[in-house]
Amino acid sequence: MKKPLLLLLFIFPIFAFTSSCSNQKKAKQPVSYRFDHGRTAMLKNGIAYAPRNAPAAVKRAIAAGNRLQRMPYKWGGGHANHHDNGYDCSGSTSYVLREAGLMKGSLTSRGFFEYGKKGKGDWITVYVRNGHVFMTVAGLRLDTGGSRDSTGPRWKTVTRASKGHVVRHPSGL
Repeated sequence: MKKPLLLLLFIFPIFAFTSSCSNQKKAKQPVSYRFDHGRTAMLKNGIAYAPRNAPAAVKRAIAAGNRLQRMPYKWGGGHANHHDNGYDCSGSTSYVLREAGLMKGSLTSRGFFEYGKKGKGDWITVYVRNGHVFMTVAGLRLDTGGSRDSTGPRWKTVTRASKGHVVRHPSGL
């Protein structure tokens, strides 16, 4: 009687983990920026400007992303200290979502597999794969990777491949 119970206790966590990963929505296209007046954020000299009709949480997210623009990349940055002297990918994504009022605490990149709702959002989308996370806010990508020109969280308009990523979004956005 004890062996079947032990076997069940061993197999159930493996099944639960694999079933939740296979239940994700995979990113289908590269992440590209195209300015669409009233729908996407505008980028001027490294500063993003939210569309006037964007929800308040989106405007707060863009303002938070703007505060990170001169920050360097720092492994683990943004986790122990909300206002840190550098941010990694998950720390910067967590910072923006916290400042927008869309989450509490911080998540590792792996933790974002369970964030919000599955699928692409209308205003904010989080792209997650093992070891990396980035996001788009009003169509503009905030990312610590994808370019050799800069380190740290930056707004980026250059197209980035999304192969291997799943997409999540805050509820209602």
